[in-house]
Amino acid sequence: MTVKTSDCTVVRPGATYAGRQGLTYGAGISNDNTAAQALCLHRLSLPPGGRAVAHLHEDHESAIYVISGRGEFWWGPALEHHAVVEAGDFIHIPAGVPHLPANLSDETLEAVIARTDPNEQESVVTLPELDALPHLPTA
Repeated sequence: MTVKTSDCTVVRPGATYAGRQGLTYGAGISNDNTAAQALCLHRLSLPPGGRAVAHLHEDHESAIYVISGRGEFWWGPALEHHAVVEAGDFIHIPAGVPHLPANLSDETLEAVIARTDPNEQESVVTLPELDALPHLPTA
């Protein structure tokens, strides 16, 4: 449910959408449901065993805050960099950087994702050539 009042919009939880990244997001703020011009803000619930496909956001940077849970994150041209992320961690992803998040734990990972793209999915480029790299978890 969305409540609009003059210049501001309140977006209530409940709506979801499937992203090109292979994940389902809790719809938050975007140009689809507000007058957002330069950002979007969504929620991600990544279940145990879940993972995105390798991708990048061509022209937009991303910031992620992990609310709860534990996940893993690969990035770089060959997804050669790796970090374990957990509740309280912040992640910054510059525009154009290939990356792939996964949840190899036994609990759901909850995160808030902000991007400088008000349409969120318009700059997503999937990278199937990176998905089968031997150092990544299988989809």
